[in-house]
Amino acid sequence: MFRFQHPEYLLLLFAVPMLVLIFAALLFWRARIMKAIGEASLVAAQMLGRIPGRITLRAILVLTALLLAIVGAANLQGGGKPEQVQRKGVDVLIALDVSKSMWAQDLAPDRLTRAKQLIERLLDKLHNDRVGLIIFAGKAYLQVPLTMDYNSMRMMLQNAGPDQVPTQGTVIGEAIALAMKSFSQKEKKFKSLIIISDGEDHDEQALAKAKEAADAGVVIHTVGVGSAQGALLFDPVTHQPKLDQSGNQVRSKLNQEEMKQLADAGSGTYQLLGNGAEVASKLTAQIDGMEGRALGAISYTDYDSYFQYFLLPALLLLILEYLIPGATNHRKWNTA
Repeated sequence: MFRFQHPEYLLLLFAVPMLVLIFAALLFWRARIMKAIGEASLVAAQMLGRIPGRITLRAILVLTALLLAIVGAANLQGGGKPEQVQRKGVDVLIALDVSKSMWAQDLAPDRLTRAKQLIERLLDKLHNDRVGLIIFAGKAYLQVPLTMDYNSMRMMLQNAGPDQVPTQGTVIGEAIALAMKSFSQKEKKFKSLIIISDGEDHDEQALAKAKEAADAGVVIHTVGVGSAQGALLFDPVTHQPKLDQSGNQVRSKLNQEEMKQLADAGSGTYQLLGNGAEVASKLTAQIDGMEGRALGAISYTDYDSYFQYFLLPALLLLILEYLIPGATNHRKWNTA
């Protein structure tokens, strides 16, 4: 198993073809100058100490040394002693409310954006845990099954929004039921569900589903998004305030009590989304404190470096280029 310790240095390799083109252009320009002076063979004969191909040889040596130096700086490494590392991890499903009430701007820039930022911070802190994503509004959908591929999770998270769930509402109970199906059915531990929602217009089955999930070994943490004062809802296209059937402006408020009850029923914790970094740290601490499933994996922890096999030849080529004699210009002086 090989890797480069500093792969970013390999980008400098793109400079080598450019230098080759520049050198070729200089040779072409030099040939035109000599042709303008006179017959090429006669001009060459007047150049004392000229060695045909010397310039090209020097360029080849320097460019090869540069190429080797770049690869050496990137430091090719090979796996040394394989070590069996026992890892522990928890399955974490994140249920994100994407109903239109999450567009409310009582949290800047809006509730949904702040919720996504919280999930990003969580992903930065989780390491050995499998993660998955459920989005819900009037219906719940499994967007990302449990995986260790955090980059895929981030990609799907970017596109999460009300447009992906045409039916409006806040079916937290359905999201919990979907999470239970998505977890392993063989074990009654190592499972955590994080529900991020404003809790508005929730379904009546949510509390019963949370208790059922807790009995199945799922620890439910909830994060309330929004404020008690709430905020008016605006259409993202027309930017006009939304109106209810009576023509009144719609104000969305955080149902904090509902979110707290869900956390209590799920044997977890409730937090109000304020400082995202602080909330992410507390959730991570809760997850890290859970009993994790033992995962045996072979990882190469001891790497051998091979940079010297590239830098030493590069140095020798530069020394060789330096030792190639240059053209001389001997002048004869008459002495009286």
